[in-house]
Formats: sequence, structure tokens, C-alpha cells
Amino acid sequence: MTYHAKVIAGGKIVIPAALRRELGIRDGDSVVIEPDEGGSFKVVPYAQAVREIQAQFRGRGVTGIVDELIADRREEARREDADRP
Repeated sequence: MTYHAKVIAGGKIVIPAALRRELGIRDGDSVVIEPDEGGSFKVVPYAQAVREIQAQFRGRGVTGIVDELIADRREEARREDADRP
């Protein structure tokens, strides 16, 4: 569905009530505005944006980097042991 909104003084945009209900946006809520390359933008409830970002980084913690470093050091130690007479 398409909605119509008007930009008023100070760059404010009033999000239509039906769209706010659809997105679960209430008075005082924060939203994230994501511009795209086509010259338009997407309005996302802040909580949803946070969940999306968390999902992107899930499983990419420091542990992965540490495990990689340990594996590199073990391989290096194996090569050094193999080079010893």
C-alpha cells in the first residue's frame, strides 16, 4: 500500500496513522531512516533496525578471530617442529 505524507517546517514528516499502526510505531518511538541509491528512503522502527543489525553480526564474535589466531599459531609450531633435525 502507498501512503502520502507532507514535509512541514523543520523537515518534519508526519507518518500516516495507518502506517504507524502497521509498523507498530507509537508516539515518542525512534525510527531509522535508510536512504537508498534511487533517491528514496525506508523508515524502519528503531527496535527492528537493531534486531536486523544484531542478526547480521550473530556468530561473528571475537571468538572466531581468536580461534583463527590459535589455529595459525599451531600450524606455525608444526612447521617449526618439522624443520628441526
